[in-house]
Amino acid sequence: MIIGRYAVGADIHYGQKISSAQWRRLKGLPFEQIVPTDQIDDDAQVRLLCPVERPRIFGVGFNYAAHAKETGHPLPERPATFMKPDSAAIGPEQAIIYPHEGQRLDFECELAVVIGKGGRRIAAADVEQHILGFTCANDVSERSIQFPEMEAGCLLIGKGFDTFCPLGPVIATGLNHRNLAIQTRLNGQVRQSSNTGDLVFDVAYLVSYLSQAITLRPGDVIITGTPQGVGPMVPGDVVEIEIEDIGVLRNPVVAEPR
Repeated sequence: MIIGRYAVGADIHYGQKISSAQWRRLKGLPFEQIVPTDQIDDDAQVRLLCPVERPRIFGVGFNYAAHAKETGHPLPERPATFMKPDSAAIGPEQAIIYPHEGQRLDFECELAVVIGKGGRRIAAADVEQHILGFTCANDVSERSIQFPEMEAGCLLIGKGFDTFCPLGPVIATGLNHRNLAIQTRLNGQVRQSSNTGDLVFDVAYLVSYLSQAITLRPGDVIITGTPQGVGPMVPGDVVEIEIEDIGVLRNPVVAEPR
């Protein structure tokens, strides 16, 4: 199933994609229960939005074996976790703002998990019952701030600027998250190309691990790490994140106005 959060005029809805040209509106939020209505929206009327409004965003570093190798970082013995503010989340076609402080902004394609049913101390065997679906993410990172932060034992501003976590374009349910092709294209050129089979800690482990300490809520988003090939982007660039069976998340990069 493909679920979208979208605007039709001034109204915002969740809907289920029922054909290449139509959406069926859902009643309320889809996280714990999906309730279709009789209202149909034509695709031409629909403007896709960030799949979750102001989500809590949990991140994981060095979680692809090849990426850890390219950075010279040993494989982690436990997930290297961090958080992004909800103000970092934007949707497809929205601009990634290159801030005044920016010296090097990198793209990072990531598989994002959208929590459906919340809970704490979720067993790995039960994780699937708590996942609504998956979407694409770009874990935008300002390296000249991030690296000194990491040396000081913290990680916030370098990954936390407004617009630094594009999500979308839709939420796909029922995927085999252990075997999905994932790719970044910058101005049409492939820069990252991998498969979620290279994850060090898989989706089930990550959801269970986080839930041992933190009660997960419906609509929480877990971005699961980036593969090898991260690189810089500058104002005027267009970055596309594509994940098999989900779609393409496209965002332009725009300089912050002065």
